[in-house]
Amino acid sequence: MYFVYILFSSKSGKYYIGSTDNLESRLKHHNAGATPPTKSGAPHWELKYSELLADRTSTLKREIEIKRKKSKQYIEWLIRSSS
Repeated sequence: MYFVYILFSSKSGKYYIGSTDNLESRLKHHNAGATPPTKSGAPHWELKYSELLADRTSTLKREIEIKRKKSKQYIEWLIRSSS
């Protein structure tokens, strides 16, 4: 199983969209500052949203779909709608 996830950093005020097969480990990796795109927000990344998908291909397609929206409003809508 794979996840598409959205993180938010209270330090940077930014969202990050990614995918993984191990959500817990990936969050620790981001908060350790080990990922260049999220280093500036470490160690304040919080998981705000995740979707579970069956395979890597579907997961990557969904990640790209969310990123192509380029919309903070859409991201916040996704987060609210999952609550």
